[in-house]
Amino acid sequence: MTRGRKPKPSHLKAVQGNAGKRAVNHDEPEGDELLEVPLPPEWLHPYGIQMWERVAPWLVSSKILTASDVPNLEAYCSAYARWRQSEEDIAKNGIVVPGMNSDVKNPACTEANAALKQLAMFGSALGLDPASRARLAVPGAKDANNPFKHLVGKKR
Repeated sequence: MTRGRKPKPSHLKAVQGNAGKRAVNHDEPEGDELLEVPLPPEWLHPYGIQMWERVAPWLVSSKILTASDVPNLEAYCSAYARWRQSEEDIAKNGIVVPGMNSDVKNPACTEANAALKQLAMFGSALGLDPASRARLAVPGAKDANNPFKHLVGKKR
């Protein structure tokens, strides 16, 4: 097992920037860039589908989502659906529920916590959490509002 942080994939270095100026692996295999938003899987809960429809278009337009990242998006949306279902159960039944001999912690609390951890992990891998999003540098985003962008690269 290797120690330390996992190396950042080259495509994320290109999008987020390479602040540490570490060498870029030019032989790294690249995923197939998606040009269209993929359809959510049929098995996904409606809450997960809502999240998919909210997040997937942004991931594709930002050139973050590749074909090999789709299972990661599926896992993220599935964890979101489990979290929502757990929170609804907690709201309905409370944090403590009747047990055999006494009141016990609602099992939905444990599932909500596990789903939140998965949301954080998969969301970070996709650049969906605030810390990851702050490091993103979406190509062309700065130039969109720059009135002088047409002058860049022109020779006199």
